[in-house]
Amino acid sequence: MTAAPPRYRLDGPPDAPVVVLGPSLGTSMDLWLPQLPVLTREWRVLRYDLPGHGGAPPPDGPVTVEGLAGGIAALLDELGVDRAAYAGVSLGGAVGTALALRAPERVAGLVLCCTSPRFGDPGPWRERAALVRREGVGPVADTAAGRWFTPSFTGAEPYVEMLRATAPEGYAACCDALALFDATARLGEISAPTLVIAGARDVPTPPEGHAARLAAGIPGARLTVIEGAGHLANAERPAEVTAAITEHLDRVRRGAGR
Repeated sequence: MTAAPPRYRLDGPPDAPVVVLGPSLGTSMDLWLPQLPVLTREWRVLRYDLPGHGGAPPPDGPVTVEGLAGGIAALLDELGVDRAAYAGVSLGGAVGTALALRAPERVAGLVLCCTSPRFGDPGPWRERAALVRREGVGPVADTAAGRWFTPSFTGAEPYVEMLRATAPEGYAACCDALALFDATARLGEISAPTLVIAGARDVPTPPEGHAARLAAGIPGARLTVIEGAGHLANAERPAEVTAAITEHLDRVRRGAGR
């Protein structure tokens, strides 16, 4: 099932090459605000919201990562964009992986940040989806800061508020999508020049079990580990993550992404 084209926003020079930015579960497109001032200097930045996130309508049926990737492909068609770079955090990174497998000719370069080819056993994701359908997003929002950031980070609240504003069915359906996602066996098919970014202190997707698998499985992929960063590394260590992304995108644009 392919999702409908998502709610989106474009920023940056209209004639610049396009980079798509994918958010994580429980956040909106504003997750990428720390990177926007730098990226929009030389890129047309296309941000989008997941179903039920950031004011987007909740899904009217099951959600899969592959379906979300199809929605991005449909959005690129709608906007007349043949080819774009893609960067995504967590679930947004999984969508980028799926897009690179589904439509390799559309992905000029790939940045996979704090994400995984498989997000663990399906059971806990289905349990979380059931909890949110039963009690709303409050219980997961109350513990989000500890999952997303290191204990010393003091700027968590705006991101937690994104989760509190998320529609329960949108959050739960995306949990179901993560439960089903497993691209491990197909990583070798990805042809886009790929940068994998990991937070050294990422709890949900620790570098050694997730980023390392991506970097080892994708031909020519490079791995950058951001010290002092948790799961939302682009928010906790914006300067370091922005520098890594822009360096990779510059290499992609010069045709030297590998």
